[in-house]
Amino acid sequence: MSLVKYNNNSISAVTSTALASGNLVPIKTLTASSSSTLSFVNGSSDVVLDSTYPIYLFKFINTHSSNDGVFFQFNMSTDSGSNYNVTKTTTAFMTYHDEADSSTSLGYLTGVDLAQSTSFQTIITDQGTDNDQGSVGSLTIYNPSSTTFVKHFMSNCNVAHNGDYSAEIFTAGYGNTTSAVNAIQFKMSSGNIDSGSIKLYGIKDS
Repeated sequence: MSLVKYNNNSISAVTSTALASGNLVPIKTLTASSSSTLSFVNGSSDVVLDSTYPIYLFKFINTHSSNDGVFFQFNMSTDSGSNYNVTKTTTAFMTYHDEADSSTSLGYLTGVDLAQSTSFQTIITDQGTDNDQGSVGSLTIYNPSSTTFVKHFMSNCNVAHNGDYSAEIFTAGYGNTTSAVNAIQFKMSSGNIDSGSIKLYGIKDS
């Protein structure tokens, strides 16, 4: 194999790296502190959740619950957060592996999916409250401002399960509304979001 030696001239002549740049735009970070909910409402506190971007991405960073064994959930609003009750049909599955290397599983989550329900959608199950336990992940929502199509979303999260498991949860579905979705709220199924942050990004058209 021959070696390629670069000099200052060859490096300075590079005009493109073929990597996308600037398509992921930070919009807003909310940080929990014993918070019952965290809400992103278009037009409120510098939040953008409208036709500015075709795709919106939420990142969950070390979310920690105040109660043990609870679920991290979200819902959508079409009336700027007055009600979080968009009808949803969803599907979910999970894979896990425990710290003792004695239990593994891959299976459908029948208790998490929704069928034409306005309930909050679970995207992380069985949060642990140990100091070193928490969860991370993402939620992507496509074209929430559309007044023609339903609102598709996908989520992929990992949690330090309260039973000392590493569990990865995959959730997908759609908000069955042709009204524009302009607010998203996150909460635990009971208790508070003890700590952690949620970051909202807009993704530009390529």
